[in-house]
Amino acid sequence: MRIRWMLLSGVTILGLGASSVAVAGPQASANQDANRASAAKPRARQLGVPFEGQPGPLNAITDVAGVEVGFTTLISGNGALKVGAGPVRTGVTVVLPRGRQNIDPVYAGWFSLNGNGEMTGTTWIEEAGLLAGPLGITNTHSVGTVRDTMIAWDLKHGATGDDWSLPVVAETFDGFLNDINGFHVRPEHVFSALEGARGGAVAEGNVGGGTGMVCYGFKGGTGTASRVLSKEMGGYTVGVLVQCNCGRRPQLVIAGVPVGKEIPDGTPYAQLDAPPGSEAQGDVGSIIIVVATDAPLLPHQLKRVARRAAMGLARTGSTSGNGSGDIFVAFSTANPGADKSPGPNTVQTVSTDRISPLFTATVEATEEAIVNAMVAAETMTGRDGHTVNALPHDKLREVLKKYNR
Repeated sequence: MRIRWMLLSGVTILGLGASSVAVAGPQASANQDANRASAAKPRARQLGVPFEGQPGPLNAITDVAGVEVGFTTLISGNGALKVGAGPVRTGVTVVLPRGRQNIDPVYAGWFSLNGNGEMTGTTWIEEAGLLAGPLGITNTHSVGTVRDTMIAWDLKHGATGDDWSLPVVAETFDGFLNDINGFHVRPEHVFSALEGARGGAVAEGNVGGGTGMVCYGFKGGTGTASRVLSKEMGGYTVGVLVQCNCGRRPQLVIAGVPVGKEIPDGTPYAQLDAPPGSEAQGDVGSIIIVVATDAPLLPHQLKRVARRAAMGLARTGSTSGNGSGDIFVAFSTANPGADKSPGPNTVQTVSTDRISPLFTATVEATEEAIVNAMVAAETMTGRDGHTVNALPHDKLREVLKKYNR
């Protein structure tokens, strides 16, 4: 979704799945197509970044059949922070493993690389190996609102087969740009993201929960990528969606090149200027990674897949410092009806000695999704005039060429 950030006070941008709506007050709207806008932006591959592996047709998490993604993006106000009034630079992202019309749970697994963050519902994933309903990603102080609203949405649509619900909602911190203590993500915004969730191309950068995020000292946000295995390796698809808000500028590595050290200028707070050995020398921010696959994997295997997202993150330079909440979840859309009552149910699974290509695909897609988020993101000014610059495409090309990449 391409958005110019010189916005008038009181204007809110709502991105709803495959479409986006500009709202100035509750009634005004403009017909904008987020898919077209996203497609108009170059992605990392189009800039010449030499990633490994074969992406799917969309190079997105939605290459896994049935997966739908929705956004609500909230942008309003400029100038000094007034808690409760703005400036607002935030939103919510939702991922529906089987889409809005299918309430069948999926097998899932999760992993916390560093737990300075939140992802609700994970104790039940650990216990039962099941994920029922959508996943949400937002800012740190809006997790409760998103969680409770997702339950209300499930009840309205009969989207749960139980009398109770434990939604999975995760967060990263956008308080450098956003009035995070103003609690601007409201139930209607969560409903909009869920109702607007679609398959197809996925908008990246300053959208949804990723709106106010910073990644390696550049503007971060939402990114996605996918990999398709060869027929000999099973022909499965792995898709990844990230909300990246992690890292310091000197850490950033793209395709093995020390891009952060080569482009040191224009950094906000994410610079290694703290006293040696201090906590502030570590990673700041957080990253949430969602991995989807159509490979028939059991919960313990999906936990192994979720762990491999850490290696894709590491390829971009992160060391997952104490201050970074790096939490990952993986699910499989295979084995429909696996938890059908009363059972017993028959399920399929990839054998242990055939799972490694799925690990590789996860690592590759995670790395590319993070870079896609930064490539798509645009320079943003938020609370108190704080500005975070976008990753400059021309300089990125120059640095890659310098290192023969």
